[in-house]
Amino acid sequence: MTDRDRQPDRCSAPYRVRFDEAAPDGRVRTSVLLRYAQDLAWYHSAYHGFTREWYRERGLTWLARAAEVTVEGDMRVGDEIVGTTQVVGWRRVWARRRTDFVDPDGRPLAWTNVDWVLLDARGAPTRVPNDFGKDFWAPQADFPLGRVNLTDPPESVETASIRVRPQELDPMDHVNNAVYADWLDEQVLRLGGEAEVRAIPRTVRLEYARAVEPDSTVSAEAWRETGGWSFRIRDATEADCLRARIEPGAVSRP
Repeated sequence: MTDRDRQPDRCSAPYRVRFDEAAPDGRVRTSVLLRYAQDLAWYHSAYHGFTREWYRERGLTWLARAAEVTVEGDMRVGDEIVGTTQVVGWRRVWARRRTDFVDPDGRPLAWTNVDWVLLDARGAPTRVPNDFGKDFWAPQADFPLGRVNLTDPPESVETASIRVRPQELDPMDHVNNAVYADWLDEQVLRLGGEAEVRAIPRTVRLEYARAVEPDSTVSAEAWRETGGWSFRIRDATEADCLRARIEPGAVSRP
């Protein structure tokens, strides 16, 4: 079989939208879809023998560099959905995973793309092991890492402070990538953007520029502009930690 004939390995699992995963309108939060996608990615990896212990022994970890979430259908408390994940492209030190969510009849509900960079024990990007190609084959990526380009905020933009809470840290002692989507929603809702936060369809794009440290306080700015909302998080040195957008409206399915 040639590479042209090969297909990336896929892994599927069912999810049930829990009560605590939904907003006051009963619809699943954007961050929950990122959590499902992350959970399914780990399940897929462990199925092929690349467990957390495997990573610990080699001093390796995946760090989210960018994420894109498109919500196409209504998902509410108690709904059963099915997620299917696959690696869709590699570069030397990073890979993109796509996860599609459908209802029990196969109708599309949402999809995510997450770009993951592989880090070594020093926290430096390192080459993806050749072993991965056997189980997670995917073509050479013909696309770049995800980026979110923001215009300058208006002079009247409000700045809010966010303090990292213990429950926002994951087993890697990192602010989990899904938490940033909650911070985005929180600030846009605070400024009256409920229609955009809950819109169906909508696309949320996040670029993780720098990790937010545990027990730290960061500044957050959200502003409305053409096509949706922009959002930025900065640390104490005023370096960008996150650049993000909420864009309501139909999008083309890749």
